[in-house]
Amino acid sequence: MSRKITIDPVTRVEGHGRVTIHLDEKGRVEDTFFHIVEFRGFERFIQGHPYWQVPALVQRLCGICPVSHHLAAAKAVDQIAGLDPADLSPSATKLRKLLHYGQIFQSHALHFFYLASPDLLFGADAPPEKRNVVAVAVENKDLAVKGITMRKFGQEIIKALAGKKIHGILAVPGGVYKALTAGQRDYFMNGKDIPSIDTMVEWSQGMVDFIHNYHDNNRFYLDSFAAFPSGHLGMVGPNGAMELYEGRLRAIDATGNITLNDIKYDDYADYFSEAVARWSYMKFPYLKQVGREKGWNRVGPLARVNVCESIPTPLAEKARQEFFAFSGNGVNNSTMYSHWARLIETLHCAEVMRDLLNDPDILSDQDLVREGKPRLKGVGVIEAPRGTLTHDYEVDEKGMITRCNLIVSTTHNNDAMNHAVRWVADNVISEQGKITEGMLNQVEVAIRSYDPCLSCATQALGKMPLQLELYDHTGLKIHEIRKN
Repeated sequence: MSRKITIDPVTRVEGHGRVTIHLDEKGRVEDTFFHIVEFRGFERFIQGHPYWQVPALVQRLCGICPVSHHLAAAKAVDQIAGLDPADLSPSATKLRKLLHYGQIFQSHALHFFYLASPDLLFGADAPPEKRNVVAVAVENKDLAVKGITMRKFGQEIIKALAGKKIHGILAVPGGVYKALTAGQRDYFMNGKDIPSIDTMVEWSQGMVDFIHNYHDNNRFYLDSFAAFPSGHLGMVGPNGAMELYEGRLRAIDATGNITLNDIKYDDYADYFSEAVARWSYMKFPYLKQVGREKGWNRVGPLARVNVCESIPTPLAEKARQEFFAFSGNGVNNSTMYSHWARLIETLHCAEVMRDLLNDPDILSDQDLVREGKPRLKGVGVIEAPRGTLTHDYEVDEKGMITRCNLIVSTTHNNDAMNHAVRWVADNVISEQGKITEGMLNQVEVAIRSYDPCLSCATQALGKMPLQLELYDHTGLKIHEIRKN
């Protein structure tokens, strides 16, 4: 008798997805699918709008990472306005970077403290009512307070620059519309109304130490859980250093061989293709020269740590070296190490924000916007919290959008998340011979490691209950579980 298990939707992720696990008549895993059931829309919604509206429009894709879409679109719109990244003024570039690093800082804090830490602190088999940030606050108040405050700090950076924490606006074609005032800068420096940027650096370092110790105590589980070979993709600077705002695209295979050698992101379409599947609205990007079977890549913190040769801030670079000294591999393919990599990036963001807040250019309101000779096409790529994000637009002679292609971070991770689901199904559900709520949560643990934003990937919003259905070989539903 064959059976089908459905987890619908996956919880503690942004958006709506469903997992189905198909068992054969002996109870062994026959197949698994991570379905993305939201409809893909924004690529058509914005057609017919003038290009200068795009940075404001596309951030409505999401309330979690609107800044990333705002800035990726702005970089593409700069090109349509006739300006390459080097053509913007130093002040405009630094203000955009401060917004960007503030966004990554708050998003990483949100994911680790609110969404991932319950799994790490209490375990996948803990009662569902305990796997949440409220329980974390009860049992580890210091950790919860730091996490909430770190996220608030990043949100306040965004508000100061863009006017509000969600869906604010800073970037305009060719630059930014405002600088920081001295009073706004001092708010983040003096530690009176909010812990200072120096405190954020200190706390971020403490969280890296925390996750290092956690790996010391749980190494076997973290090394093996949902570990599988894959490619990795991210941006790097001219010297191979990690670059989250502006750089070239580099990809490596599971052993470190370069499969995409620092290309200009304007040329991404020459190297990437997107496959489709009948059971998901989300596409499957892959490198053309490698092929569909092996050409897919993970993106995000783990991938970025893998592809870079260094991190250009001292504390984060030291943490990166310790990361690889611990894992003992030149490339880390263990899914659960994503959390460690994410906290290393959090520390890097805090260091960059501190440098930028001490830079007088962010206070200058001169030369914030520049003009160029208009073009009919623009591509913007940025490293969003969840990974490499591509915005590609074409316009007509009047500047109206005629074509849009978005490849978001979660789309790149589509294959990786499906492989993670299959690993759990093969190694946890099949091996045990029975199914428990804790085992099903391990499927979610694997998916959550990628911090997926399914609304961005499909460009629509979804609901967040959880439903589990069990079917017999005739298609009759014989059991159902709901989690709210």
